[in-house]
Amino acid sequence: MKTLLQIDFPFTGPFGEGMTNAMRELAESIAQEPGFIWKVWTESPDTGEAGGIYLFEDGASARAYLEKHTARLKGFGIPQVNGKVFQVNEALSVIDNGPI
Repeated sequence: MKTLLQIDFPFTGPFGEGMTNAMRELAESIAQEPGFIWKVWTESPDTGEAGGIYLFEDGASARAYLEKHTARLKGFGIPQVNGKVFQVNEALSVIDNGPI
């Protein structure tokens, strides 16, 4: 079953174009993860947060990625990583134009 992963964490920047330039290699790496379908990158300079919403083919892939990415972020010095895993109701998502 398709699985949505939500991750957010404290982040002081860069944001916008600076984030794009700094994170391009990471984005290319994420695109190669097992079971990965897509990611929407999120950022909030106003609250000092960043993260993303991911769609994976299944729960096992999402949970494995959450574990890997949490360790990577902590290695970057980010002290707190919040992650939530949700099963996707595809039938209802399609009605509301969800990119399933």
